[in-house]
Amino acid sequence: MSDLIPSYFLIIEEGDLEDLRSNIWIDDPVPAYLQAKDVTYDVDISYRGSYTRNFRKRSYRIVFIEPERYDGAREIHLNAEYRDPSLMRNKLSLDFFQDMGVLSPNSQHVNLIRNDSLKGVYLQLESVDDLFFKKRNLPSGPIYYAVNNNANFSLTREEKPKKSLLAGYKRMFGNESDDDFLHDFINKVNTTPPSKFYDEISQHLNMDTFLRWLVGAVCTMNNDGFTHNYALYRNSETSLFEILPWDYDATWGRKVDGGIMRYDYVPPGGKMNNQLCFLLPKVPELRKLYRDLLEETLETKFTINYLEDKVMSLHESLRPNVLLDPYKKRKIEIFDGEPEIIFQFIRDRSRYLREHLAKFN
Repeated sequence: MSDLIPSYFLIIEEGDLEDLRSNIWIDDPVPAYLQAKDVTYDVDISYRGSYTRNFRKRSYRIVFIEPERYDGAREIHLNAEYRDPSLMRNKLSLDFFQDMGVLSPNSQHVNLIRNDSLKGVYLQLESVDDLFFKKRNLPSGPIYYAVNNNANFSLTREEKPKKSLLAGYKRMFGNESDDDFLHDFINKVNTTPPSKFYDEISQHLNMDTFLRWLVGAVCTMNNDGFTHNYALYRNSETSLFEILPWDYDATWGRKVDGGIMRYDYVPPGGKMNNQLCFLLPKVPELRKLYRDLLEETLETKFTINYLEDKVMSLHESLRPNVLLDPYKKRKIEIFDGEPEIIFQFIRDRSRYLREHLAKFN
């Protein structure tokens, strides 16, 4: 086994493994043992994801029981990254957001061995929970996951009124009373006139981190990332919401099914079914701030020069492990071609975004 990435050893009794497999759509966990960094943990394990549960290589949620913390976390996610031929788009994206100054989960690749059988390369993802913010010396606050496309900051979806302004959000941490703040924020997004929008919404949303998140989502081109695949956190000291990315494997020129996505698929201002993206061009202050930040990013971070070493370092560390991965080793030629696909996407996407910068003047 290659030492370039760590190995996790998962032990599940056969009866518990059968229970886990009996209904892949149930989130109820089964007991198991996980050995990591020479420590053996009692854990609960369950499948995670939506359509990805149908894949041969499935993703897992692991909750630590005894000891109850692993590297300061009570739970981790192990993503199979099954449809990403590079196995690295999610990590590359989340690291890119961190470089952009956006709160983003830490991640690392690991080899997973279950009951002495190699299951291949997985991406370990940090859970966005109260401990996520505690580790960063940030105040606690309510956390919401955007769990479906109703999480669009709008009063409607597909021109039909939503039953609730909180539709599409699942509160993961906080109290029921915290829902009032999110309800009030979404209501103000939809009722504040453009002339007052920046001043009013700045009292509820961290505008700087929102714009940085938007630039990151637009550059990496996560088609699902505008009404789904993000988390909201309300900083209890500033009283401002912040948006965090999540699940960014379908990026850098690949679709969710692994196929090629054209560099111009996502508009330069984001998807218009996100109400904040829809309103951005109508608000002069936001429009200018966004344009300046996008232009700066295209000059500095969204470049081959900035990203080449990151991509190649990831690729080189993964390759020996991909050669052993039972689900990927027969596709090593495709894996070897992925860096150039990512680099070509950066060239094409950057050129496309530059050509459209003028619309934000």
